[in-house]
Amino acid sequence: MSAVISHISSSGPETPLTIAGVEYSSRLLTGSGKYRDLEETRLATEASGAEIVTVAIRRTNMGQNPDEPNVLDAIPMDKYTILPNTAGCYTAEDAVRACRLARELLDGRNLVKLEVIGDEKTLYPDITATLEAAQTLIADGFDVMVYTTDDPLIAKRLEDMGCVAVMPLAAPIGSGLGIRNPYNILTIIENANVPILVDAGVGTASDAAIAMELGCDGILMNTAIAAAKNPLLMASAMKKATEAGREAFLAGRIPRKRYASASSPIEGTFF
Repeated sequence: MSAVISHISSSGPETPLTIAGVEYSSRLLTGSGKYRDLEETRLATEASGAEIVTVAIRRTNMGQNPDEPNVLDAIPMDKYTILPNTAGCYTAEDAVRACRLARELLDGRNLVKLEVIGDEKTLYPDITATLEAAQTLIADGFDVMVYTTDDPLIAKRLEDMGCVAVMPLAAPIGSGLGIRNPYNILTIIENANVPILVDAGVGTASDAAIAMELGCDGILMNTAIAAAKNPLLMASAMKKATEAGREAFLAGRIPRKRYASASSPIEGTFF
């Protein structure tokens, strides 16, 4: 690590990513689905440097089926924070039920990622059902990280309800379209007092860098890594892009200008 990077990370302005009172050094969160097998899941997760890994409760065996491969063998709980998510839930009731099941399977851990899908084609969230489920889960003692649209008003409402992190989509899930509305994401960030993590839509490393340069606290991705031609190499690229984007945000980019500005001023030249 260079002296400059050491200075940034050790003496501020950088601070760890803190979610529900727990500090994390990595700002890249990854998913566990869509890999060829659990070995590829393990290797890609390691290459990404992620410390939080999300698992679809309804689609993944975390011990509820003892005769099948267990994802926790590839991403053990003593090494990673397992973030159960409610992918595939289309009602608030199903999402709440899935979270309660996950809490039983994960020894009473309360951190969950809430998503309630409203449409099978776009996989956009059903905001009314999301708000309902979030209210129930928070009252039941869960620490809720919530998937939502890029609507700044909804994001703020979810924060005010007590969600520990708000996760607006950058584009539809699995689309790889990148950051389609950076200004909405920026507005959400500017008004937030909880971590804001882009969730869904990232396709390649430059997308991750853009999200982090906007000032996002982190980014969650699955398809961009798991569906790449070389998932392990893409996981490594995403790790670097997330770190580079964060450093660029902290460094502060130069203003955009319409005209040129000489790198070497003419004042004081000898001829």
